[in-house]
Amino acid sequence: MKSSFVGFACAVIMCCGICACGRAPQVNDTADSKVPTAPPLETADATGAQDADAPAEFTTTPSGLKYRILRKGTGPKPTRSSTAVVNYKGWLTDPNDPFDQSYGREPFPVDMSGGVIDGWLEGLTYVEEGGMIELEIPSQLGYAERGTPDGTIPPNSTLHFTVEVLEVK
Repeated sequence: MKSSFVGFACAVIMCCGICACGRAPQVNDTADSKVPTAPPLETADATGAQDADAPAEFTTTPSGLKYRILRKGTGPKPTRSSTAVVNYKGWLTDPNDPFDQSYGREPFPVDMSGGVIDGWLEGLTYVEEGGMIELEIPSQLGYAERGTPDGTIPPNSTLHFTVEVLEVK
């Protein structure tokens, strides 16, 4: 029952993101586009390990996005012309009560030219492949006054995510 609800909630959230941006994310379905496997959902907090020296404080950008690099990567950073394959967990106030996550499912391909909320498009450009970032996304870079139709994300909500960049294509 819970897995079908999570699947339904994810579909609704993705539809909202697509509608908000006016176009669907594009996924490369060629044989060359192997997607890394997600770690099992049973991991401690469903995310990979953080660097011991990860900052406790957030950096705030001019747009109002707050971020902190939890794990430095060693590969390229996503750009507006790439696709970032990620694992993520999103929550409103309690990280132990996510409204959505990719852990336990296939990693999520993010078309960096659009198709997801602006907070993700900006935030992912700050972390390298293999890295992990925590994002605090203000309402205007998320779902703003509209929230999501199902009420999962209320209007004017600040969103929180941890995002692991598994691959940059």
